[in-house]
Amino acid sequence: MLNLSVLLEDSARECPDRIAVIFNDVKLPYKAVNAAANQVANGLAARGIGRGDKVALTCPNLPFFPIIYYGILKAGATVVPLNVLLKGREIAYHLADSDAKAYFCFQGTPELPMGQFGYEGFSNTASCEHFFMITADPTAPSPIEGTQTLGMLMGRQSPAFDTVQTNPDDTAVILYTSGTTGMPKGAELSHMNMLLNARLADNLFAIGEHDVHLITLPLFHSFGQTVQMNAGFYTRASLSLLPRFDPDTALAIMERDNVTFFAGVPTMYWALLNYPGADNYDLEQIANNLTMAVSGGSALPVEVLKQFGERYTVKILEGYGLSETSPVATFNRIDIPSKPGSVGIPVWGVDVRVVNVDDNDVQPGEMGEIVIKGHNVMKGYYNRPKATAEVMKNGWFYTGDIGTFDEDGYLYITDRVKDMIIRGGFNVYPREVEEIMMTHPAISLVAVIGVPHDSHGEEIKAFVILKDGASATPDEIIAWCKDNMAAYKYPRLVEISTELPMTATGKILKRELRD
Repeated sequence: MLNLSVLLEDSARECPDRIAVIFNDVKLPYKAVNAAANQVANGLAARGIGRGDKVALTCPNLPFFPIIYYGILKAGATVVPLNVLLKGREIAYHLADSDAKAYFCFQGTPELPMGQFGYEGFSNTASCEHFFMITADPTAPSPIEGTQTLGMLMGRQSPAFDTVQTNPDDTAVILYTSGTTGMPKGAELSHMNMLLNARLADNLFAIGEHDVHLITLPLFHSFGQTVQMNAGFYTRASLSLLPRFDPDTALAIMERDNVTFFAGVPTMYWALLNYPGADNYDLEQIANNLTMAVSGGSALPVEVLKQFGERYTVKILEGYGLSETSPVATFNRIDIPSKPGSVGIPVWGVDVRVVNVDDNDVQPGEMGEIVIKGHNVMKGYYNRPKATAEVMKNGWFYTGDIGTFDEDGYLYITDRVKDMIIRGGFNVYPREVEEIMMTHPAISLVAVIGVPHDSHGEEIKAFVILKDGASATPDEIIAWCKDNMAAYKYPRLVEISTELPMTATGKILKRELRD
């Protein structure tokens, strides 16, 4: 028997008074987070919600998230975290698709009224029986008349709860993929999937006696949820929460809380490097405290990796994974040399191959599709046997990502299969073009896509953000690219932009650029 909530319970027993969660002036010790999660579990059990039921959660990085997350797990139910940017129609789809029996939703802000959107989605989902509004003030009434609040659910509930014992293969979490093709699909991750991925912290991270994580990665996403929240609670760390990333607040928290561990997507590292107000903070203190920096979510440009390491005297270690793999599959470990541009080697208990269209392993240096097998691979897509069969073959998960191994067994991500550009019969990998363009003295950030072309099938287009104070025309950039790349690779189209569209997790939305 196994329940993922043991991560919180064990730490609450071993170090009850250590601070588990920090949010602005709020500091909650482990015993308080565990007691509150027990109240949530008691409240759910009183409403008939238990083992096997699905409970959805819309909440930004606030103390409510881990309290509700582990409370759902303690009750034996499955957590269905939802992107905080979803609107009513999208929420209704996720609630119905996951068979959610209950739904917790934060009230939001005037700019992003999550509670309004959430209640709209709930009201249009006949199968979802309970709606709980998470109010910023737990004692406040719901802004939507007649709806229950989290405070009402927890009120008068005991801070003790006998956690429902679940099997290792029971579903702990359903994580919805971004839905780049078709409707989003829910990846079913078991208690064992999630627990073992969190415990990879033992040999992947430089764990201190008392680490402090800055968590600005959204907790509804697999990266922040596993690599920081679950792994952080497992290692008895303190988690300082930032609901929305901005470089100024991130640096302020790093300085205030003596942050030792930071995880981010490449655009966050880029923003910290290029923030003009960085010198207002004690960067020497921040650098001295920072012992671990992790990047994932998408490929980190080598130039950003080098510059960040020089400024903050910490090496960024890249890893690779997907929602379907809990998420970590490969990582640049601390006990062996890392390689810039690589996402490391397979983690403990996980096999990774790179195969061609005939399912045969390719030679080192050759490109192919990355396939993964191990304790981290999902059970399947919830209620989608056909979609599961399309990506799961003989125990291997077919990622749709293109990569290559080097002679030492280090994996390099080239691109998504869907992002590859075919220009005049030649395969062009956007990341390769982006890496070269990032070395241009005037370019700060770049995204490369393929656009339709009458004779070549696709043409290469680059969206470019220039460095502060730098100047370059599209024609000048194209000429530079022509001098630095093969003729079939360099972009013939360049557009200067001030910003690029991004997901809530900080990934560049190339599909919006294509549109």
